[in-house]
Amino acid sequence: MSKVEKLKEELFYNQKHIAKEMTAAEIKKADEFCDSYIDFLNAAKTEREITSFFEEEARAKGFKKFDVSKKYKAGDKVYHVHKEKAIFLCVFGKKDIRKGTKLVIAHIDSPRLDLKPNPLYEADEIALFKTHYYGGIKKYQWTTIPLALHGVVVKGNGEKVIVNIGDGDTEPKFVITDLLPHLGKEQEKRTLDQGIKGEELNILVGSRPFADDKESELVKLNILNILKEKYGIVEKDFLSAELEAVPAFKACDIGFDRSLIGGYGHDDRVCAYPAAIAALNLKDPEYTCITLLTDKEEIGSYGNTGLYSAYLENFLSDISENFGANPRHVMSASECLSADVNAAFDPTFPEVMEKRNCSYINKGVVISKYTGARGKSGSSDASAEFVGKIRQFLDEKKIVWQIGELGAVDAGGGGTVALDVARLDIDVVDLGVPVLSMHSPFEVVSKLDVYMTYKAFCEFFKLK
Repeated sequence: MSKVEKLKEELFYNQKHIAKEMTAAEIKKADEFCDSYIDFLNAAKTEREITSFFEEEARAKGFKKFDVSKKYKAGDKVYHVHKEKAIFLCVFGKKDIRKGTKLVIAHIDSPRLDLKPNPLYEADEIALFKTHYYGGIKKYQWTTIPLALHGVVVKGNGEKVIVNIGDGDTEPKFVITDLLPHLGKEQEKRTLDQGIKGEELNILVGSRPFADDKESELVKLNILNILKEKYGIVEKDFLSAELEAVPAFKACDIGFDRSLIGGYGHDDRVCAYPAAIAALNLKDPEYTCITLLTDKEEIGSYGNTGLYSAYLENFLSDISENFGANPRHVMSASECLSADVNAAFDPTFPEVMEKRNCSYINKGVVISKYTGARGKSGSSDASAEFVGKIRQFLDEKKIVWQIGELGAVDAGGGGTVALDVARLDIDVVDLGVPVLSMHSPFEVVSKLDVYMTYKAFCEFFKLK
């Protein structure tokens, strides 16, 4: 190696393909980990289902339901479910809790189509559901794909009915229709954003009438009769329901080399799953370690299951007081990885990225020092000191990482829960997986990036 080559190696910042930094045995472990992740993607598609999934996993791993009146000690493992849409997994550490906690926080809501409160109607002897999209989507991507319906209905008598239909191989699917190209000339004159309008996202749910009769709305009647027989619900029960339409296709390997995973909801289940598994496998940490899987990030973290509310602060206060500590002091000493994805560079659409400062698939876990839009609006902007500390431990543990912004400066932007964590005076930075086709019904990630993210969370929890 020449003197210039040596100097370049020493001084330049050059990212290598992650596979070149891993042994064959590590790559095999990554693939095996991602097999389990794919199973999870197919098993739990909504925030309620994910919360329930990890509550069951926590119990199987010996976690006990958190009891604010009970005294805890180092090594104890507890979980706490918040309103069926968020879950804490906590392992108490050896150090005095006044030294702070280690937090990893991911969100478990994903862009989708929610049914409107009064959704069912009939038009020209076709029954449809009206929807209201949730989170940032490209509306045209949700037409002509198979959809499943998940959620809960609370009946007039207070009984809760769980709905999950469309994912099974033999179950019926649902769909939003679109115009054929032969008749779509006027539609094609619309901007891409308006190619499909919000009020055109109507889900086809049936077409057969209840009976051979001259009465109107017999197709709607037939659908309601089916729902009555299957779930015991009537039309008025939709008014107190949370029903979500999500893609019905399954997550799967992508590419001849099976190096990628395609599926719905990588944002942010691709961070939530590694974060939860890291917590579930944790034993005897130095610091008290907490994974929180939270709701409502896709719509600004509002509502009492989103981090803009007080429920994280309340939980940290409860565990601080359990050890006789002042919650403010514990939070101020705590550190958090906001486990969220970033947009991966797509060579088909290079113009929205600044190539020196964006993330790439197969380059490892991505640190996002700040998110926000344009002038960093809506960002917590992590300090150089905290980013330096995270960088140091990633290098020491041989975790492949990269830095990334969410697009070129004036191209747009987005936010994460880091802003709401920083509000509690907790050091926080975003760290997660680069994603292609983010917010689409079928996102794509690299298996090696997923596994490296899992390793990052494990090592963060083990810090001394």
